[in-house]
Amino acid sequence: MYRSMVYWFSTESNGGNLICILYHHIWIFILRNETFLISHTDSHLLFILSISIPETGKVVIVLAGRHAGKKAVVVKTFDEGNSEKKFSHCLVAGLARNPRKVTKAMSKSKVEKRSKCMKPFVKYINVRHIFPTRYVVDIDLKKTVDEADLVDAERRVDVKKNLKKLLLDRYLNQKEITSEKKAQGSNYFFQKLRF
Repeated sequence: MYRSMVYWFSTESNGGNLICILYHHIWIFILRNETFLISHTDSHLLFILSISIPETGKVVIVLAGRHAGKKAVVVKTFDEGNSEKKFSHCLVAGLARNPRKVTKAMSKSKVEKRSKCMKPFVKYINVRHIFPTRYVVDIDLKKTVDEADLVDAERRVDVKKNLKKLLLDRYLNQKEITSEKKAQGSNYFFQKLRF
């Protein structure tokens, strides 16, 4: 019977800790916030996986849980975790239900009515359960989504209502965004992910 062996060593590298672990023919390298997994069989390299902490304003896709497949924006990151969650996680605000499809032929009142159906969510999520995209939005969510308000259930409802107003205003006024990169990010965020 094969016996699993775990070898590891730690060293200082460029001001951050580098930890190397060998477990079942898999090398795991951990350097600051990045994790690299290298698996090999018969000295052939199979894959390299990198996990990094997304920055504030980055559009991400939730991979696990109730809101899997939904898009969200990173509000705040916790690299080292905290007393409750001892792992790297993020506070994200996203859309559980996207606005309905609109066309140019629709009147302004109909566009507003079809846009009001959007439903936001706010949650803490493990970094491993989100997929960062290349898009960034410039919505200032830190003022709207306050950590102290998320503890109480009643205040959490108020946070979601204020978040819905903010997102609805941004969705209806997308033409006012001057930067092309931020306009692309905003447009991508409000589109439903097809899969």
